Amino acid sequence: MLKGIGVGAMVHAMGGFAASAEDSAAVFELRVYHTVEGRLPALLARFREHTVALFARHGIKSVAYWMPLDEPLKGKTLFYVLKYPGREQAAAMWKAFSEDPEWVKVRTESEADGKIVERVESTFLELTDFSPRV
Repeated sequence: MLKGIGVGAMVHAMGGFAASAEDSAAVFELRVYHTVEGRLPALLARFREHTVALFARHGIKSVAYWMPLDEPLKGKTLFYVLKYPGREQAAAMWKAFSEDPEWVKVRTESEADGKIVERVESTFLELTDFSPRV
């Protein structure tokens, strides 16, 4: 019965874990933003109203955004994951985003009442062979 169907159909029938060439080269970036005390709402507003759209404009795919439920990070930390076609593209896309005049304006205006982000952590990741594709 399986003899007549292609590999793609077979893999799909087995759970869809096959990666396309694009997915296998993709890299992910886990970013953690630690905010200045009391400034998480300003950071969330900036992401909601500007940053996510600017990421998309520069080809940066937002995978998901999270806020911790437990102390000591609750109420002052944002975790998120971005997806890029590859590591070199990630560097080029991030550079273009960070130099975008609209981003510079948004960041400057959003920090008129003071600095928002105290510290940023960034870790690049690759999917394992047993991970569901995202």
